[in-house]
This record gives sequence, structure tokens and C-alpha cells, in this order.
Amino acid sequence: MGGPRELSSAHVYPMVYNQARLDRRRRFLRDWVLRPLAFGVLMRLDAQGLEHIPADGPTIVIMNHIAAMDPFVVAGIVTTRCLVPMSKIENVRHPLIGLIARAWGVYPVRRGEPDRQALASTLALLAQDRPVLIAPEGTRNPAMIEARDGTAYLAVKAGATIVPVGLEGTDRFPATWKRLRRTPITVRVGPPFRFRAKGGRVPRAVLRPMTREMMWQVAKLLPAHRRGFYADLEHLTTDYLEFVPA
Repeated sequence: MGGPRELSSAHVYPMVYNQARLDRRRRFLRDWVLRPLAFGVLMRLDAQGLEHIPADGPTIVIMNHIAAMDPFVVAGIVTTRCLVPMSKIENVRHPLIGLIARAWGVYPVRRGEPDRQALASTLALLAQDRPVLIAPEGTRNPAMIEARDGTAYLAVKAGATIVPVGLEGTDRFPATWKRLRRTPITVRVGPPFRFRAKGGRVPRAVLRPMTREMMWQVAKLLPAHRRGFYADLEHLTTDYLEFVPA
């Protein structure tokens, strides 16, 4: 398959092993900063389907990506567990966004290359039953573009449950707030599922349709103008998926 042949603990970011300490900080930021300030003052949030978040176990939350604030919105609405977002390394190094990202315990990924450290760190987090948050498209776009296969590879390798999330409205911030209006944002969480193949070696040719079925589950949660590459929902299949109770 398309993933690296060997991933060891030598490739894992050191912060991955400090999750208990980071969770205490995440809960403080989520419950005392993000939710009362951002959700209470700056945004008008409609979060649907939160009952689909599994209570435990290796979990990958996937989302469409239309604005820089998307990971913080999703991480903020989930109160039963502390999500660990993956973000491009440029965000972690950004003077403002990076400050927030590092405080939360975001871990970086290098785009445009096979990033063994990001892959190994994700698998290590999933092995700890930490829920990770990934945007499989790899970059922000007004409408969905074709996702990369890395997320499907990780889900199979870890036997992880996948939870699809659709975001709408985050790209309107801060324009609406500058007009003294709270930004209306909708977050829809869909039913969780796993890939039928677990832990074994999956050919690259099979990863493509697996990824497509995974991303269709995100597209279903979005208005038509956001679906982009995955707009052909009339052809939606679930041959590689098995839905599981949260």
C-alpha cells in the first residue's frame, strides 16, 4: 500500500507521550476560553449529531476544511473527549495561530511529502485511544477537493473508528463579526464507521475507492455547493464501510 513500510517510536513527536498533561490544558482552553468566548460571543453555533462521537477507542474525526478556525470549532464542540488535531506545519509555526495550536497540543504534518513522523505520531495517539482530528483534503478549499489516501491508511492500520464532520459558515468569520453580528456556523456529525479491512496490507488501488467512500460520508453532511469533487452522491457506495454504534 502507499504508506511507509516501517514506523517506529523514533519517528513519534515527543508531545504525543504527554497527552494527560495536554488534556488538562485542552479542557481549560475549551471550557473556559473557547466555548464561552468564541461560541458565546463571536459565533452562533448549531452543532448536530454529537451523540455519534464514540466514548472511547481509537477514533479519527475527519472534516471538510474551509477556514483556518475549523479545527478549533470541531475540537470545541466535542466535550466528551479531547480531540488532538493534526495541522500543517506552517500553522504550528505561525506567530498567532501557532501560539494557539501549540497551547492545544496540535501536532504538525508536512504537506506534499510522505511525513513518517506525522504518520507514526497519529498511530501512537490512536494506540493510546486518543481521538485525532484530520482534514483528509490537506488544505482549505471552498468546495471539497480529492482527498489523499493517508487517512484511510491510518484508519486501517489502527483499526480506528472514523467519524465524519461537515462544517458550514466558518469562512464567514471574521467578516460578519466586523459588522457586529455573530457568525452563524453549522457543524454536522455523521454516523461513525470503520473500514472492513483492518490492520492488514491494503493495495493502493483499493485505498482510492476506500477514501472516496469515506469522503462521501462527509459530503452527505454538507450543502450542495460545498461537495465539490464528491458531489456525485447518486453514485455513493459503502462497500468498504461498516457502520458502528457510537
